[in-house]
Amino acid sequence: MLSPRKVRFRKKQKGRIKGKATRGSEVSFGELGLKAIEPGKLTNQQIESARVAMMRHIKRGGKVYIRIFPDKPITAKPAETRQGKGKGSPVGWCAPVRPGRILYEIRGVSLELAKEALRRASYKLPVKTVIVEKEW
Repeated sequence: MLSPRKVRFRKKQKGRIKGKATRGSEVSFGELGLKAIEPGKLTNQQIESARVAMMRHIKRGGKVYIRIFPDKPITAKPAETRQGKGKGSPVGWCAPVRPGRILYEIRGVSLELAKEALRRASYKLPVKTVIVEKEW
């Protein structure tokens, strides 16, 4: 699963995801891409399960590019713990996603196969997505 090797701070504040994505909003590496159309946070498990769904459908032909990386820590307190006593321990990683961000790209397979693979990946993600083609 994806996670950073080293981070400057163990815990981060939640923050809010506002505005549209300016970086990473165009298909660069592949021919088709999966674009987020609403804000959200994607955990490393969700990113990996969508990748596996795509790879299984295209049967390891072609190339899949993951354009997001989970570098923000998620913290949680143990179950049945009272409030107070500080912030919880880090339990995982997430990637904050703004609307317009390209999440995945596919190259090297037929258009119909790529569209179906991206559609299957979109079922694994908690944000609404749309399939976009590269603008030449």
